[in-house]
Amino acid sequence: MAAGKGTRLKSKHPKVLHEVGGKSLLAHVIAAARKVVPVEHIFVIVGHESDRVTMAVQETGVGFVLQSPQRGTGHALMCAENSLAPFEEVIVLSGDAPLITPETITRLGDFHRQKKAAMTILSAELEDPTGYGRVIRAGQKSDEVKAVVEEKSCTPAQRKLQEINSGFYAFSVRELFASIGKLKTENPHSEYYLTDMAAVLRKAGKRVVAIKTGDASEILGSNTCAELVNIDAKMRMRKCQQLMVEGVTIFYPETCVIDSDVEVGADSVIEPFVQILGGTKIGADCRVRSYSVIQNSQIGDGVTVRPACVLDGARIDNGAVIGPYSHLRPGSEIGEGAHVGNFVETKKVRLGKKSKANHLTYLGDAEIGEGVNIGAGTITCNYDGVNKYTTVIEDGVFVGSDSTLVAPVKLGKGAYVAAASCITEDVPEGSLALGRSKQVVKEGWARKKRSS
Repeated sequence: MAAGKGTRLKSKHPKVLHEVGGKSLLAHVIAAARKVVPVEHIFVIVGHESDRVTMAVQETGVGFVLQSPQRGTGHALMCAENSLAPFEEVIVLSGDAPLITPETITRLGDFHRQKKAAMTILSAELEDPTGYGRVIRAGQKSDEVKAVVEEKSCTPAQRKLQEINSGFYAFSVRELFASIGKLKTENPHSEYYLTDMAAVLRKAGKRVVAIKTGDASEILGSNTCAELVNIDAKMRMRKCQQLMVEGVTIFYPETCVIDSDVEVGADSVIEPFVQILGGTKIGADCRVRSYSVIQNSQIGDGVTVRPACVLDGARIDNGAVIGPYSHLRPGSEIGEGAHVGNFVETKKVRLGKKSKANHLTYLGDAEIGEGVNIGAGTITCNYDGVNKYTTVIEDGVFVGSDSTLVAPVKLGKGAYVAAASCITEDVPEGSLALGRSKQVVKEGWARKKRSS
């Protein structure tokens, strides 16, 4: 269910598109559901800013149901009747509760079938249940539920109950749509509440039960910015714990920001204050040192990322060393055993095996071979103000410090470029290129200058 506006967030963006753990609330819920049922059996009910919500998750392959206007959670299921008619049961999930796990979804469905219920409610015990509807059971130890009451409609006695309705349900499709028309709008918002189905079904003589989740945090919704941040922290700690179970060492995990889709190989070490974002994949035996930010990058085995590096859309092969203070922009491909060092920026560059660019260098739109040395302060001048051009540096080239390579230009295999040269023409294989003015020494000039 993803049709709501989320007014308490005070945001111009749809509630379910706010992000935690590196992707939208709704994307997390869909990911959990896809591990339980085929994607073609998943439907997202959209309403507020439906086009934006649909566009954000349509690549997952789920179906969509439009709820317009939005008249409550019960009305949302009414809108979905045609889509759900072919199925025997439906599990209803909240699009703003991203901590839900596939295991809990499966457990809810299994319990529903085991009890042969018309409706099964996933509940939780909260120390502070403020803001949640309360589950009213038939007896203290009974699975049977008499009603679910929204907090704003609770009596003082009901407000003291700590068992809350999570907003996750399982229904018999036949029983649901046989009785959903009996929902009333006699509440402060004049909406159809799906929670009222508990009372409706019981009145019809049907079985309504509840099952408590073992981890109350996984049903937490995101109604305020503070709640979003709290859920994000829980999600990231859960991710760190998962990686550590898989053999990754993470020092001070509470300081690290690791997105939910990140993969890290065994025996890799993540130091404090590291961010690993998006779909990044890091191999085995790597070390990522403090203050580095790695986004949507692919890193091989045995790679060292020294402190304070920024990698975005880069690919690093086995055994390479990056940093400190390197900036690898999209399209950077760093070869096996290569070195990219202090204050080096790369963009759309292929740096070959065991090549080095260790200091104060910009490499953009370049094809660089194996065993190349790029001296400190080298710049590939790839942009003329209108178009961008490529620099080609073949195997074994030595580029002296403070050189300027004006693209398009090619340095042949084994060539040398003298320090402080401005290279505007191709350099043949095995040649030495100098592109600087001749040094002139005027003896005694400085002495005369000072005495005048």
